[in-house]
Amino acid sequence: MIWNDAPPPPRPRIGPAGWMRVGLRGAALVSVISSGLALALVLRLVERPLFGAHRPVTPHVTVAVCRIALRLMGLRRRTQGAQMTARGAMVCNHVSWIDCFALNAGGPLYYVSKAEVAGWPGIGWLARATGTVFIRRDPREAGRQRDLFAARLRAGHRLLFFPEGTSTDGLRVLPFRSTLFSAFFTQGLHDEMAIQPVTLRYVAPRDAHPAFYGWWGDMDFGPHVVDVLASSAKGTVEIFYHDPVRVVDHADRKVLARELGAIVRAPIAR
Repeated sequence: MIWNDAPPPPRPRIGPAGWMRVGLRGAALVSVISSGLALALVLRLVERPLFGAHRPVTPHVTVAVCRIALRLMGLRRRTQGAQMTARGAMVCNHVSWIDCFALNAGGPLYYVSKAEVAGWPGIGWLARATGTVFIRRDPREAGRQRDLFAARLRAGHRLLFFPEGTSTDGLRVLPFRSTLFSAFFTQGLHDEMAIQPVTLRYVAPRDAHPAFYGWWGDMDFGPHVVDVLASSAKGTVEIFYHDPVRVVDHADRKVLARELGAIVRAPIAR
């Protein structure tokens, strides 16, 4: 299916009770994220000189913060399967800014994000502090990015990619772009690398639009956060952890990207 960048659903009306929820939940959310970030930064001062690129402690702070944040947003989290524990990478469909909370709540991982995110207020700061890998969509930097991915993977980091290259309404999965998969064919990684496909499927609160949690196109961040916090009914984010796929079993990055995309797409199609 071709993504046509459909207009966002109409915003729900927010009454006095909804604004009260926004205030209470928003204050609690900011407090939890700020406290967790401060703790992680302090621990990193000890962790960095002892372990270098390895982060055996601070990612678990992020996991705890994300689990609490989902509760504050009124989101239940349901999973099928389990996050891989072996060295490798993960790929997932991209629906919303909420994805990072939902995925990090399952266990330590590191995101690969476009370079522009590093400059976003608030989000960029959090991304840098939690070890996100920032890349530029420039063919001239493909070699450098491949070396960076290989170094992080060798350090034991589990990298998570959003190969669609953009977020959607959550009702579809776009074809996976294959460029970034070239890193997995690097000599020394190719024979041992595995990639786990992951599917995110959001179930909107009662009486809300099916794309309620989707955040895409030119949608503003602030109003979307307000709508999520104001909802009185709970929603659900379902996470499907599929079986890891071995890189060595695929002829090239394009074949690998197509197979992973088909696996991720299946629960959405159902």
